[in-house]
Amino acid sequence: MATARATVGWRRTIWGELSSEFLGTFVLIAFGDGVVAMAVAALNQSGRGTNIFVASGDWLLITWGWAMAVAFGVYVAGGISGAHINPAVTLAFAVRRGFPWRKVGPYVVAQVVGAFAGAALVYLVYHNAISSYEAAKGVTRGALGGAGDSTVTFSIFATFPAPYFHASMIGPFIDQIVGTAFLVMFVFALVDRLNLPPGVNLAPLLIGLAVAAIGMSFGANAGYAINPARDFGPRFFTWLAGWGRVALPGIHNYVWVPIIGPLVGGVVGAIVYDLFIHQVLRAREAPAVDVEPEGRVAREPAEADRAADIT
Repeated sequence: MATARATVGWRRTIWGELSSEFLGTFVLIAFGDGVVAMAVAALNQSGRGTNIFVASGDWLLITWGWAMAVAFGVYVAGGISGAHINPAVTLAFAVRRGFPWRKVGPYVVAQVVGAFAGAALVYLVYHNAISSYEAAKGVTRGALGGAGDSTVTFSIFATFPAPYFHASMIGPFIDQIVGTAFLVMFVFALVDRLNLPPGVNLAPLLIGLAVAAIGMSFGANAGYAINPARDFGPRFFTWLAGWGRVALPGIHNYVWVPIIGPLVGGVVGAIVYDLFIHQVLRAREAPAVDVEPEGRVAREPAEADRAADIT
């Protein structure tokens, strides 16, 4: 009996929340990196296609794949930890929503480990396709630049900046701030009970759609990591799996951009949402003249007059 209580007991502590964040992030990466593996290596090497990244076609496959990955990751973990599955979201909730600071570090570790494990699963499933693609295209795993550049297969797992930025990381850094700011802004809007929150069962799907929108509108510059765990966990795995300097430190020492950029962007998005929306909603909770509370649609004047006549 004591053993049974001990077994149940840890699930009622922070360890239960961390297991939730681990599994939610694991699902996120398994399906997110999985769809990129399909587009880069598996489809063309399986006889089901010949070209990769055919502009909008493959990009839409990837953006919708990541959208579903996010949605299902949130569905899996949402009931326990709230499914942050992103250190930028965790930090934003700590800064603006009273999330306990003592949990921030453990949440981030669980998210990174979950992302690492998700990348490992994708590699386990697709390593034959990846090796076949590398052999067919003359890719030398670990090569950075030149004819054998392995950035293309590394891109299955983590992100890199577009070549038009050259050696400057200012553009990708701004890109990550902007993309993550939008993500956190949308998350805050969807969970704000003073705004127009969806039913709890719809919120994960809408967060997934938000990620799709960000990918379609802001994805090409730097691969829209918008999540330090999503990038660093798989990046560390690929470093161990033979991609070497392509992964760490990355082209032009890129590794810090999808870590610091999203953390800054998440806080910016939270502050912007609170300044322009949440604080206005809180102010409207108090009685005010000619102000509709909580975003309810105002009645037309004629309708209001008829209601007054009835009363």
